[in-house]
Amino acid sequence: MRTLRDISALRETLNDARRRGERIALVPTMGNLHDGHLALVAAARQRAERVVATIFVNPLQFGAGEDLDAYPRTLEEDQSRLEAAGCDLLFAPDTAAIYPRGLEAQTRIVVPEVTEGLCGASRPGHFDGVSTVVGMLFNLVQPDLACFGEKDYQQLAVIRRLVADLHLPIEIVGVPIVRAADGLALSSRNGYLSPEQRASAPRLYATLCQLRDRLESGADTSTSLAHGWADLQAAGLDPDYLELRASDLSPVTDATREAVLLAAARLGATRLIDNLTLTLPH
Repeated sequence: MRTLRDISALRETLNDARRRGERIALVPTMGNLHDGHLALVAAARQRAERVVATIFVNPLQFGAGEDLDAYPRTLEEDQSRLEAAGCDLLFAPDTAAIYPRGLEAQTRIVVPEVTEGLCGASRPGHFDGVSTVVGMLFNLVQPDLACFGEKDYQQLAVIRRLVADLHLPIEIVGVPIVRAADGLALSSRNGYLSPEQRASAPRLYATLCQLRDRLESGADTSTSLAHGWADLQAAGLDPDYLELRASDLSPVTDATREAVLLAAARLGATRLIDNLTLTLPH
């Protein structure tokens, strides 16, 4: 596996791959890789001859007081894991390469509507930073497809809308959530949890499972969500949101059948997110 930091070298290498007729898959990450990221590489490997991963801790998607400075940087370990997973090329630029004129002067991509509410409400500007850097990576790599995890459900919806609205010829592949044995969705931020917090964290997924069962059996939505909120608090989690949306993140109506439960909650300073799809009864 080659590691490149220079944009011109990246373009030259990928132009060679395109001339050979290779299908290119992109796996964007911020590093500190876990098995969930490697599942993205595996999905890309199944669909393309050339797998390109990126590691870039994007300052544009971090708000004031968030963990930009503390976010783990584990490049050497990440390189080893990517190579073992079958990645062909790693692009790991520094901030100056991506934002040479600084963050304030950076042109931004804003995706309306689907960014509203949920994580968009509690992290203002976050999705503008995500869509801007992903749009830039799409331009630099020009992949045939890109793989994103379904754990970040709203982010995946934002990327799908970006690609549709800008008429980009890129297939977006959503990869199912990878979970620990106790159900906790794998996340780079799980490493922030203390042993006691880690023991409580699976309650987020367990609550979503209980809510799914209640709602699929026809229970009242408002009452069920209120019980779920109380269950999270009883387990020591501080809920940010717990919502039922249609699968496209629009509001649920009487006609909605395919839906998704979405939750975010804090354990101490660590913010956890999770989701679970379900089918509402007629």
